[in-house]
Amino acid sequence: MTTVHTRTCHICEANCGLLIELDGDRVVSIKGDPDDLLSKGHVCPKATAIADLESDPDRLRHPVRRTATGWEQVSWEDAFHDIGQRYAAIKAAGHEGALYIGNPTAHDYAVGMAFAGLKKALATPNVFSASTVDQIPHQLVQMWVYGHNALWPIPDIDRTQLMVIIGANPFASNGSTWTVPGIRQRVKALQARGGRLVVVDPRRTETAEAADTHLFIRPGGDPAFLIALLLALEEAGLIQPGRLAPMLDGFEDALAALRRFPIPQLSAFSGVPETAIRSLATELGSGLPAAVYGRMGVSTAEFGTLNHWLIQLVNIATGNLDRVGGMMFSTPAIDLVAGSGSGNRGRYRSRVSGHPELLGEFPVVALPEEIMTPGAGQVKALVVVAGNPVLSCPDGRAMDEALATLDLMVSIDMYVTETSRHAHYVLPPCGPLSKDHYPLALGPIAVRNFAKYSPALRPVPEGEKTDWEIVTELSRALAVARGLPPANPVPPRVMLDGMLKRRGLSLEQLLANPHGLDLGPLEDGRLPARLKDGLIHCAPPACLADLDRFAARLAEPLPGLLLIGRRHIRSNNSWLHNSPRLIKGPERCTLMIHPNDAAARGITEGALVRVESSAGAVEVAAQVTDAVMPGTVSLPHGFGHGREGVRLSVARTRPGVSLNDLTRRDRFDPLSGNAALNGTPVEVMAVA
Repeated sequence: MTTVHTRTCHICEANCGLLIELDGDRVVSIKGDPDDLLSKGHVCPKATAIADLESDPDRLRHPVRRTATGWEQVSWEDAFHDIGQRYAAIKAAGHEGALYIGNPTAHDYAVGMAFAGLKKALATPNVFSASTVDQIPHQLVQMWVYGHNALWPIPDIDRTQLMVIIGANPFASNGSTWTVPGIRQRVKALQARGGRLVVVDPRRTETAEAADTHLFIRPGGDPAFLIALLLALEEAGLIQPGRLAPMLDGFEDALAALRRFPIPQLSAFSGVPETAIRSLATELGSGLPAAVYGRMGVSTAEFGTLNHWLIQLVNIATGNLDRVGGMMFSTPAIDLVAGSGSGNRGRYRSRVSGHPELLGEFPVVALPEEIMTPGAGQVKALVVVAGNPVLSCPDGRAMDEALATLDLMVSIDMYVTETSRHAHYVLPPCGPLSKDHYPLALGPIAVRNFAKYSPALRPVPEGEKTDWEIVTELSRALAVARGLPPANPVPPRVMLDGMLKRRGLSLEQLLANPHGLDLGPLEDGRLPARLKDGLIHCAPPACLADLDRFAARLAEPLPGLLLIGRRHIRSNNSWLHNSPRLIKGPERCTLMIHPNDAAARGITEGALVRVESSAGAVEVAAQVTDAVMPGTVSLPHGFGHGREGVRLSVARTRPGVSLNDLTRRDRFDPLSGNAALNGTPVEVMAVA
């Protein structure tokens, strides 16, 4: 007899509601939940991968230890004890440990609650995460401008008349730093009510295909485009912050700092025609509700922080911040802003290159050098939680080489991946359906205020553990081995219930509303109450100073071919390529190249090409298409499963190549430390 259960998909930020049919432990079907208050039945192909994750024969079910002859199964007790003893010896010798936290942990509220204990037990400043190949410029700008790194402006797409998307492809990502399930339907509704979608991107993405206007932009040209847009607004007399005006601190200083740049020069550098920039400025300044949103393309760039600062200025200048139909602030069930610190930067610096700490982390571009550079404090031990930095971080070959030299590496991972193959121990968590779910990090960035709790659908199998249990027990073993008092953590469900009760809610109430509890639409007028000091700080000194670096770049000759990444609706970074349901279909790891650039190099459709950068080279099939602008080539990220020792039998049938074997560690945004994965200069040639 089968049973049907409500569930929230944990794979991406959309948090779609699911109906999962089980026959005992076997997943019979996974469908969208039409009664889910947020997704209303929408579901994407990624949700079906949950069944593959549950049943995958490659998924580890027990801890394993790497030996000279291969992997051997060990008990949890032996693994934790040996790891603790080895780590204590490394610290006693004057060396250091490090921690790398991967992206999937943002979708697991319980393991997130355990990281404080792990950081304390490791007793190291060397904390790294996927944040610095992702969203850290957002958080830094929010900290400087609004007073808190977690105060996210959210595009109110359901009520706007003009949606401008820069360097983002939500039709593939389902939204990013934006919980917005069913984005296609929302765009159709926008257009049906007479609104417009404008996409600015070097590639005609799936989102751009549906846009009313698509503007090609040269990779790295975003600050030029955004400054030109602000100057065009000012020249047209369309700077109208409205009710925001009394809250603005330094707004005129910010505009004054931008006036040194001529619009024609900015237009030429960005590749966006001046007429198009002025036309968009007229639309944005019309008084109709509008929202300007930027994501990975503007974040993983050498001016990532500058880009996000400028985006805030555009929304402020047009009065579209904290406005219905503009960029709004949520009233979440659990408020991560109230009662917490706003964030820090520069309290201490990395050992080798002196990178400033940001929100308790160093940029991941510094991790290989911290491992490979001898001296006091050299990183000799590393714990990786749900991460694959060999594929996700710049200069993957250098990362690969560095990991191979560690005296101790521990991976908390379901698989032996490109990264965890270097681990001395792999500690695997149980399957996803044995864990509960609450959108602690993602609820506050949703298009509507809501709360939803999904209990585990099955017990944890005997001999397996949840991520929270693994991190907690590892923390205890590390502390005991060094003679420190072990922490006594509160169970995550208890902590979650306590956090909900601050809003007058409870787990019991959420369990009684399995399709989600509606807490109402986003509301305007949340400012100035949400601001740390009642002011919007429009001219952060570091951003003003960084304009000099941009001016120097603006004066340089334009480079040749520039490489950008891309993603696909049937993929999520590097960790779903072992799903037979998702990997099937046409080959997706190809190099997109414009017909003009292909013809100039004698490259034809499907031909094998060699792509070279100063970091390395890969060989891949060419896809000749005008979906990328001239001078731009594109590879998907997350592939490269052909490395020796990877135990992903499905992924290895279509391994592809890694974008990050071409990106460079020396290309990063110095304000945030975020890696500049986009805009890498490359050469492309046909392979005989």
